[in-house]
Amino acid sequence: MAFPTEQDLRSYLEPLAAEAGADVEYVTVTRAGAKSAVRVAVDGDPRPDLDRLEELSHRVSEAFDAAEELGDLSFGPGYTLEVTTPGVDMPLTQLRHWRRNVGRLVALPQGGGTVRVAGVAEGEDGPVHLILPGGKGTPPRVVARGLADVAGAVVEVEFSGAPAAERELIGRGPDDVDAAQPEDNK
Repeated sequence: MAFPTEQDLRSYLEPLAAEAGADVEYVTVTRAGAKSAVRVAVDGDPRPDLDRLEELSHRVSEAFDAAEELGDLSFGPGYTLEVTTPGVDMPLTQLRHWRRNVGRLVALPQGGGTVRVAGVAEGEDGPVHLILPGGKGTPPRVVARGLADVAGAVVEVEFSGAPAAERELIGRGPDDVDAAQPEDNK
C-alpha cells in the first residue's frame, strides 16, 4: 500500500476534528522514508489551546495506528505527526477564516492595501465587512466585499491596537454605520 495522500488522511481527520470543535484547515504529507511527516493544521471557535491540540494529537495518532494495524493506511517505517494551528500567514479563503479574525488588520491580495476586518454578514456568501482607513479629514468607513474579491488576504501582525475610530466600527456592517457615511460600500 502506498503512503497515504492528504485526501486519504482527511477522511480520518475531519470527524476527529469536528468532535473536538475544530476544522481541519490543511494537511501536509512529506515523504522521506523514516523521516516522513504528517502536518495537520486545525482551527476552531474558540481557538484551540495547547491542551486541545495535545488531546487531538493523541486521538489522531490512535486513529492512524488503528488504521495501519487494519491495513487501511501505511506510513512505512515511521513518521512524525504534528498537530498545530495554521498561524497568521495562512490565507483567508473561507468565511470562517474572516469571522475568526474580526478586528484584525489584513493585507488584501493583489496589492489591495491593508484594511481591518469589521465582520462578516450572516449567510453562506458573506459579504465580508472591511474598515477602510480614513485620511486627512475623513473618518474610516465600512464597506462590504464579496469573498471572491478578498480571498487570499493574510493577517498582518500588529504591535499596537486599532485606532479608536476603527475600534468603534468593529462588528458593524455598512448599513449599521451613520447615514452620513459615503455610499461606496458595495
